[in-house]
Amino acid sequence: MIERLQATDLRNLQQVKLQAAACNVIIGENGSGKTSLLEAIFLLSRGKSFRHSQPKRYVQHHRPSAIVHAVLTDGASLAIQKQTDATTVLRLNQNTVYNQSILTEQLPTLLIDPSSMDMLEQGSASRRQLLDWLVFHMKQSFHPQWIAYQRLLKQRNSLLKQSRSLTQVQLAEIKSWNKALANHAALIHHYREQVFLAWQPYFEKSIAQLLPSYAQQISLSYHAGYDVAIPLDLQLDERLAQDLQLGYTRIGSHRADIHVHWRSQSEMGVKDEKSKSVTEYQTGTTELSVSKEQKLPTLKEQAANVLSRGEKKLLITALRLSQLPLLLNDDSAEQSASQNLQTDNQAITTPVVLLDDITAELDDRAIDILLSTLAKLPCQVFMTSLTADVLPIVNQYWSSPNMFHMKHGELTPFE
Repeated sequence: MIERLQATDLRNLQQVKLQAAACNVIIGENGSGKTSLLEAIFLLSRGKSFRHSQPKRYVQHHRPSAIVHAVLTDGASLAIQKQTDATTVLRLNQNTVYNQSILTEQLPTLLIDPSSMDMLEQGSASRRQLLDWLVFHMKQSFHPQWIAYQRLLKQRNSLLKQSRSLTQVQLAEIKSWNKALANHAALIHHYREQVFLAWQPYFEKSIAQLLPSYAQQISLSYHAGYDVAIPLDLQLDERLAQDLQLGYTRIGSHRADIHVHWRSQSEMGVKDEKSKSVTEYQTGTTELSVSKEQKLPTLKEQAANVLSRGEKKLLITALRLSQLPLLLNDDSAEQSASQNLQTDNQAITTPVVLLDDITAELDDRAIDILLSTLAKLPCQVFMTSLTADVLPIVNQYWSSPNMFHMKHGELTPFE
């Protein structure tokens, strides 16, 4: 948990310092810098911004770099310096480190930003990252496999872009890479699937709270990105000619996805509790299980095509919020569903939850559910709001929240 935070030359935050509590509320108008403060915490934890990928977009104008520094309650000191040319310097306890994952382990952050619809309606990257954030923190062996896979994938794609035909030496090289990719992909899929299955009861519970009318109609499925019934290297060998034409690798763990399904009420079917169809298994798809007695619709489509904008906000909130109890193993009601999940991580560090402009995006009922759930979990909260309307709800659930006012990049106590 963050005890002290300092952000320098990040957007309009020339130098902001704060002493943090378990719950921290920042009130301010649009453009005042309150979201930039959340961005600073996210940058320190993830090594990237959730608003722009290029540092020159968030480093203050005419300044060489942005710096974020934090001291945690356990005494650890974390710092990141991002220069305009994307050069990055990372420090842990005043020592330079060279892997962002080291800071990520020390400071896990979860952004709940229901204003963003990209997760549901655009590419698979953000949905895949949603699952991988959980797997990273719950499966210590996942990250080395993922890093090794990404390195091999980069090499393979580089060779594919060079030419539409390969020499015998290059062909032997790419076959070797295919074999190694397959080994890493099998483990990545194993870790993802384990965590995904354990996540399901928590997501189901969040949907029942936030979208109770649709609790039986919304479900998740995990897609591995390739046919898991066949070794990936065999599939890559078969698709080599097409990959050469396109210049990139079309299947693999890097194409995994999480789909949010809507089941129509017009057609009903029965699905066995533990059954998985041949099609689902062969395509690497894992879906939410239900009881024999429960009837489910058979007609499915993407939930984003059916739900209203307000309902999509609640769905995105449910996706994010449902991850925390699993990560913290805090909800005993769901422990029976996840008791077979073998975690090889060390003790989970207190996660930091970032809530941006929740009063502008969620109704009072959803805000109450969100805050009451967070208050029961061992996590630290930073939230922003345009107005002080959220404060009575905050005071119901936290005894001593820290309240700040942000104006023109200056942070002062809220009075």
